[in-house]
Amino acid sequence: MKLLSRLALMLVLLPSLLMAREVPIQDFFKDPEFSSVTLSPDGKHMAVTVPQADRTVLAVLRVSDQGLVGKWDYGENRHFREVLWANNNRLLFRVGFKTGKFDFETGKADLYASNIDGGGRIDIPNGNYYDILDLTPSDPDTVLVQRSVESAFLFKLNVNNGKITTVATAPVRYGSFLLDHDGKVRYVSGEMDDGRSLTYRRDGEKWTQIHESERGGATYRPLGFAADNKRVYVAKGVDGKPESIVLLNLDTREEEQLSNNGTVSPSDYLWSSDEKTLLAVFYEDGIPYWDFVAPDHPETKVYAGLVKAFPGKAVTFLDTTQDGRYIGLRAYSDTAPSEAFMFDRETGKAKFLTASRDWIKPAEMSIMKPIEVKARDGLVLHGYLTIPNGSDGKNLPLIVNPHGGPHGPRDEWHFNPEVQLFANRGYAVLQINYRGSGGYGNAFERAGYRKWGTTMQDDLTDSVKWAIGQGIADRNRVCIYGASYGGYAALMSVVREPDLYKCTVGYVGVYDLDIQRTASDTAEIKAGQSYLNDVYPTTVGERRAQSPAYGVDRIKVPIMLVQGEKDVRVPIKNMNFLISQLKSVGKQPEEVIVEKKEAHGFQDLGNQINLYTKMLVFFDKYIGPASASAQVAK
Repeated sequence: MKLLSRLALMLVLLPSLLMAREVPIQDFFKDPEFSSVTLSPDGKHMAVTVPQADRTVLAVLRVSDQGLVGKWDYGENRHFREVLWANNNRLLFRVGFKTGKFDFETGKADLYASNIDGGGRIDIPNGNYYDILDLTPSDPDTVLVQRSVESAFLFKLNVNNGKITTVATAPVRYGSFLLDHDGKVRYVSGEMDDGRSLTYRRDGEKWTQIHESERGGATYRPLGFAADNKRVYVAKGVDGKPESIVLLNLDTREEEQLSNNGTVSPSDYLWSSDEKTLLAVFYEDGIPYWDFVAPDHPETKVYAGLVKAFPGKAVTFLDTTQDGRYIGLRAYSDTAPSEAFMFDRETGKAKFLTASRDWIKPAEMSIMKPIEVKARDGLVLHGYLTIPNGSDGKNLPLIVNPHGGPHGPRDEWHFNPEVQLFANRGYAVLQINYRGSGGYGNAFERAGYRKWGTTMQDDLTDSVKWAIGQGIADRNRVCIYGASYGGYAALMSVVREPDLYKCTVGYVGVYDLDIQRTASDTAEIKAGQSYLNDVYPTTVGERRAQSPAYGVDRIKVPIMLVQGEKDVRVPIKNMNFLISQLKSVGKQPEEVIVEKKEAHGFQDLGNQINLYTKMLVFFDKYIGPASASAQVAK
């Protein structure tokens, strides 16, 4: 009997023994070499944003030899974003404030201008209210910016002295203007504090409303004008369905449909160098792809060729130089982190610029497979399943990893350090875009409103049962882990399905909807209050029924909790209340990690290594090889 048990154990462990080497945890979580790259209009320089633990810095390098020209560092918790070349010698950039890895920046980021060597630096007055709209090629010293206060304003901003000249105003709270090729303001699309979406057309000196919808309703967004200024490209989502791209004839009002995926809305657009033709639409449906909608345009062949030049990877385009000669691009996959290149149309060659994580070996990583799961009510859900490299994909320990947000974000096909770590240690990872996730149309997102703890959790349950039914997951070795809303889902799932999981990990999670509704920084602004009112249940009773802290009596599995003491997005009050509720029914978390200097997601590499070391020990104890050994012995 002992011999048979040993043989059985070897069969259970064999897939993990055949896996690639155990990659050090730090290799997954070290700061990447860049987060964004933008090319100067003449292609001679590139601006690179570089994450560095508690900040992001900006550097301008020569393309020819990677030599440093200028560098900017605004200090702790300050992060660069939206870097724009106003001309060959002048940059505009935002510097925002965020304190945690999973945070979005709080409030509007400050706006600055600088020469590429760091000289002539100025702080743009009131720049934290500005959104950079576009360049003005005929006047390289100015750019177009938008400002939203009580209504939307469009300005021309001088990048040398910060002076502004008003171009237009519009009756929306947060507006985005669209100009034609003659520089005339033609449309504005925007939102109000209550979440309504509005679109206006400019008729002479008046605005005419042409679209209105409630939060999560239909969409109608003019994107750009065709060369004749008589046709406009529009992103249109009827009844909250995923957006289609149509070309509207302003004289006849006829619409020509150019592109539609049916499952997801577009996430990016590719325009010709003169910005007068929409060449392609980018969809992230499973593995990302470009839908080329202008096959006869001379530039289409160039871009389509570049996409084909990186088989097995997704390609996105960064910039095109003013003369159209150089094209910046980024290539990535599920197993390969981003690399940036500059393609020379004259020579037909691509120059390597930089790699985000050149220490990662793609051959050691695990493939991220797009999947479809039908929920119990018939709704089709999309997501990803990552199977450990070297595994046969059968009877595996499974970590369910719901994304944060929840409304707006979604899981996508790309290199995910966390998922790759778990897979490298022998775990299958399931990421499902439950209803409420972004990207699949507003109706799909709206379907999760007020159902955080009910239908959205059922989607996770149904996806786990699918994985078990397919023979991928061992029904006796399933845990759930998530951060932010994902942390909420990790705890709410073990409340609703106490026998489905063997353990749960909540990382900076929401555990009491009313604490989040009153104590988070989201609740401090009017738009945030409106959002929470729309997506949370309306009564105290319903909110408690959908809060994990009020269902602790039903939890049967070991719990690990992780929190940053400085978190303002999801205050530590959430975790403390959950622990007190557990104590009231004679329970306690098995592991609690609190970092005093961290906020919404750990930034310090040492803290991250400590966290994932302990998390892997936790998973191994309940669903890893040790767990498998115990089952065989029985």
